[in-house]
Amino acid sequence: MDSLAMKPEEIEAESFRIIDSEAGEHGWPPAEWQIVRRAIHTSADFEYARSMVLSEGVVQKAVAALKSGAGIVTDTNMALSGISKARLAPFGCRVVCHVADPDVAELAAKDGITRSIAAMRKAVANRDNRIFVIGNAPTALFELLRLIQAGQAEPALIIGLPVGFVGAEESKNALAAAGQDVPFITNIGRKGGSNVAAAVVNALTILAVSQQ
Repeated sequence: MDSLAMKPEEIEAESFRIIDSEAGEHGWPPAEWQIVRRAIHTSADFEYARSMVLSEGVVQKAVAALKSGAGIVTDTNMALSGISKARLAPFGCRVVCHVADPDVAELAAKDGITRSIAAMRKAVANRDNRIFVIGNAPTALFELLRLIQAGQAEPALIIGLPVGFVGAEESKNALAAAGQDVPFITNIGRKGGSNVAAAVVNALTILAVSQQ
């Protein structure tokens, strides 16, 4: 097949066909596989078929949160840009990233904390924000977990996929160790990224649209 002559939707369909073929028997249930497959698709990394960790019933809970119009918070503008706003539009979900907000920069400087931490504190102050998408900053994920323990946040979903060598793996382990108190999607190890986190949101949104 000549890829230069293919339409975008044909390229995507062929990509998923290749992923399904090369992944073989992966053991993921159909709905969960849609999430994992999108992570593989955006990264070309089959390790996600083995490293992704989804809390029990998270897909159904995430779809319900999206359908309810839950606000979505990202830790980077890259993740914000990668999330399909058109697909979210029918549900009225608002997507925000506070990391570049002037008041967040002021709070970070005043308290001697990272902007990612300050942005999480601002985000949880708005109770409409119930879905948290973290693909870059481990400090954002650690802070969100702290805020949950302090009773200052009650997320409907955490997508925790920070990438890197300092704190990324540890923050994801902490999220997975939180148990079933908070629905989550994460992975084991250092890999992740804003693009993968956004892809997970898009996969969930596609499932939500298909169930309308």
